[in-house]
Amino acid sequence: MTSPSKRLLATAVALATLLAADATVETTCKAAAGADTRVDYGFCVSELSKHRDSPGADAWGLAKVAANLGVNNAGGAVRDADAVLSSPPGAGADAKKRAALGQCRRLYFDMELEFAGAYDEINARDYAAGEEMAAEAVTLARRCDDVFAEAGVPSPLARRGEYAGKIGAVCTAITDLIK
Repeated sequence: MTSPSKRLLATAVALATLLAADATVETTCKAAAGADTRVDYGFCVSELSKHRDSPGADAWGLAKVAANLGVNNAGGAVRDADAVLSSPPGAGADAKKRAALGQCRRLYFDMELEFAGAYDEINARDYAAGEEMAAEAVTLARRCDDVFAEAGVPSPLARRGEYAGKIGAVCTAITDLIK
């Protein structure tokens, strides 16, 4: 390699390193919200900033953080459902609600696996597969909402479903930034 070529390569590497280092939570969330209208900037910053792996993470790391937050949310929904379903029938949950909750427990368990798969695929840099799994996780949350709507009872997991939709959008949008 000639000397100017080496300098050009060194400059490109330095610029890439600088851009990766500049990928703070705020700048990454701003770019994600600008690229995808489903991303709530405030939510993105608030949630990603809480995670121990966020400080100093590049966009690739933050996409994995978003997937991990999806895993945690889905796991929490499974535990919430288990708590209600393990209580005696009639203790605050009628038959319709218990049946819907049983179906949703399985959906959220599958969602947990989808977000975990999204994490693994993003980690392996198979971004398309990671995005697909994150999108499937969000679909599972919507299916749970539908189960409760069909049963005609309010969902005790509605906030979990809303969170899944938001964090799934964040995960997908950040992953799009690094493709």
